[in-house]
Amino acid sequence: MIEDFYQGEDFFKDVSPIYDWTFVVGSDPTGGNVIYQSQFDAQFKGLAYVNDCDNSLILAVDSTSTVAAGGHRASCSIRIMSRQSYNGGLFIFDASSMPVGCSTWPSFWTVGPNWPMGGEIDIVEGVNNQDTNQMTLHTGTNQTCTNEKTNSTHQFTGQIMGTNCHSTAHADSGCGIEDTDTRSFAYGFNNAEGGVFALLWDNSTGMSMWHFARADIPADLIAQTPKPSTWGTPAGFWSSQNCDMTTNFYDQNIIIDTTICGNWAGGSAYARSGCPGTCSDMVANATNYVDAKWVVNYVAVYQ
Repeated sequence: MIEDFYQGEDFFKDVSPIYDWTFVVGSDPTGGNVIYQSQFDAQFKGLAYVNDCDNSLILAVDSTSTVAAGGHRASCSIRIMSRQSYNGGLFIFDASSMPVGCSTWPSFWTVGPNWPMGGEIDIVEGVNNQDTNQMTLHTGTNQTCTNEKTNSTHQFTGQIMGTNCHSTAHADSGCGIEDTDTRSFAYGFNNAEGGVFALLWDNSTGMSMWHFARADIPADLIAQTPKPSTWGTPAGFWSSQNCDMTTNFYDQNIIIDTTICGNWAGGSAYARSGCPGTCSDMVANATNYVDAKWVVNYVAVYQ
């Protein structure tokens, strides 16, 4: 059954004394060249609004202001965070479009308190001209959390990028799995009219993640009666046999995020991306961010 369903104005709704979702103001903790906006400023500047035609939520990066190379561009991104926290469930993220372009770093993820102790679950993430989605777990406790393909019951279609989930401020790659479907990220995702990402967080079995392009979304998911057991092999899976899920992941808030450059999208990753110049130079190119926006149809959590 649905525990929470967020769509359109729900992301701006005031549930006194706090909002359903919070626009956290300030600098980017990942070193991005952005200035995170309050809800008032984001809406006033046209960076966060609801499309009246289809009730989708638009979250955009400023694509009009003059910004110096290496400067900071307004973005209504990283701390669009759910008030509600979770300790398991089925999480559904339906988007028609995600931010694209050199220097961009969009993500949809969850995070617990006192990072990395409460854990982090990256459901959608990538940078620059990356072709496919990267899914990653980050942990901070002393309880072992690793990822591997061990037998036929622990299968997934993605490619392992790292097996040790333990993360620190200076070594935070985590245990990532790369999707093999080019419709799972950036231009491929947008050209497929977007789609759905799903996380099934079951403390007894583990974490499973799927991506469905728009044309492939299961009928039960469209009908809001999801049956993950019928969805086939997930793109990513982290077994509870290799990770104490309850200890490593708890009180997770949902976040929708777009940053620019920063610790990942900038530096060596930018140099390898095939993008022109430097990431700092790209920040000054306002037209680069015309398509740097999320179009979110809904976020749902089932229990």
